[in-house]
Amino acid sequence: MEVVKENQKIIIYNPTDFNVVQTLECGQIFRYEIKDNTAVVFSKDKKADLTWDDEKIEIKTKDVDYFFHFFDLDNDYSKIKKELSKDDFLRPAVHFGYGIRILNNDPFEMIISFIISANNNIKRIKNSVKYLSEHYGENKGDYFAFPTLEGLKKVSIEELRNAGLGFRDKYVFETCQKLTKEWITSLKVLSLEEKRKKLVELKGIGEKVANCILLFGLEERRVFPVDTWIVKVYNNLMKTNEKDAKKMTKILTDRYGELSGYAQQYFYYFYRENKLS
Repeated sequence: MEVVKENQKIIIYNPTDFNVVQTLECGQIFRYEIKDNTAVVFSKDKKADLTWDDEKIEIKTKDVDYFFHFFDLDNDYSKIKKELSKDDFLRPAVHFGYGIRILNNDPFEMIISFIISANNNIKRIKNSVKYLSEHYGENKGDYFAFPTLEGLKKVSIEELRNAGLGFRDKYVFETCQKLTKEWITSLKVLSLEEKRKKLVELKGIGEKVANCILLFGLEERRVFPVDTWIVKVYNNLMKTNEKDAKKMTKILTDRYGELSGYAQQYFYYFYRENKLS
């Protein structure tokens, strides 16, 4: 796979390690649209338009460096897949989700988005996040930015309820009141366990949601978020009927180590898309 930066464009030739649909639809982002062989992706206050065929992917954006990092294009996924494919149980999932890349998204956007994601489905999450952007984010002309922390601090619980957040409205409200820019920035210099400890102190954030924020918003690849699909993965892998998410997380992160986050995404996408049990 060859990646070339141009003026307001990134071109990926022979994209054997990047499939746009797989990457966007594996549960790590909620602001995107796909139609045929085109997609538009929004992150923070930025936008990228993607087109692709078998030979190349083109990413058109005013923020080339941002989206180069966002799509993790300086990371060699062929090496990651080679290493993870040594695991017999994981190999079929790696082959199936060959083009998944882990996105490097904005921490605040991930905190709010994954609070909304708790006990929710993708369609409702996307609609809620879109509502918040359109009502409280900056109008960029042909799209809306994700709301800033300062902007969401001014939004009442009653107003948040209109976004279809359900019981999560109070969690988003209380989290926004507690958060500061300095609090979010400080996460980047903490150890993994210190980051997780601070995140779970926020309303609406348990270990699974915290691990999603760590993986997709804070570039911590050593975590293994456990949801209902991963429970199925674990019980198939271990030939058991385990229900303790913390125990499963510990065993899976011990098994996959520094590549745990990648393994989680391959497993999640493979089991969900094939509706395996």
